[in-house]
Amino acid sequence: MKKKVVAGNWKMNTTPAEAKELTDKINELLKGVSGLRPRVIIAPPFTHIKMLADITDPRDISVAAQNCSSYKKGAYTGEVSAEMIAATGAKYIIIGHSERRAYFKEDNATLATKVNITLEYSLLPIYCCGETLEERESGKLFDIVKQQVSEGLFHLTPDAFSKVIIAYEPVWAIGTGKTATTDQASEMHAYIRKLVEEKYGASAAKDVIILYGGSVNAANARQLFSTPHIDGGLVGGASLKADEFFEIIKAGIA
Repeated sequence: MKKKVVAGNWKMNTTPAEAKELTDKINELLKGVSGLRPRVIIAPPFTHIKMLADITDPRDISVAAQNCSSYKKGAYTGEVSAEMIAATGAKYIIIGHSERRAYFKEDNATLATKVNITLEYSLLPIYCCGETLEERESGKLFDIVKQQVSEGLFHLTPDAFSKVIIAYEPVWAIGTGKTATTDQASEMHAYIRKLVEEKYGASAAKDVIILYGGSVNAANARQLFSTPHIDGGLVGGASLKADEFFEIIKAGIA
């Protein structure tokens, strides 16, 4: 049985002390949990990554960066490279979150470069895709997601692609309190899986992990995670509350 994945994106929140307290509490709550527990990932700000990687066991909690530079090194003031992230003990990098696309104008070509660099340093990409409300209402939702997935990922070899997690995040449901219906989410996840099958074959489509991200919380996680084609969640605000994040994790226990 494929493990669910529950990833918490902390965005630009927490001081180092708050991050340690939150992580310690999540660690404590995870003790004694039985069953096939989801793979748990936390993505703190850059400044906390090494500290949290040092106090967590990847068998319990893995640490991710929220972004990386599209450059390997050099005179790029303020950027953080994948090599630097790898040296902290992090295991994952979130690539192409909708806020990076919208606020920092990252396009699919840039994100493809970031995916390549992430893999080059033996890190695992969590690649985000998703449509805006305007794109959904105009009927372009499938075209947009197809373009994001194909341009960002489908240059990869089958072996490289097998290391990627995809996160579908309808932009209109991020931080708004709105959540895609289970039918809407399942439909898009099935569509992404079909795209993968057409490119890499049935086995790759079956194995690829596709997360749902869009106002996932303790109240809706169990229903979302039991929906066909949804392999877990990319959680925003709810991941900043240890008790609620733990309830979401429990929703993914087989």
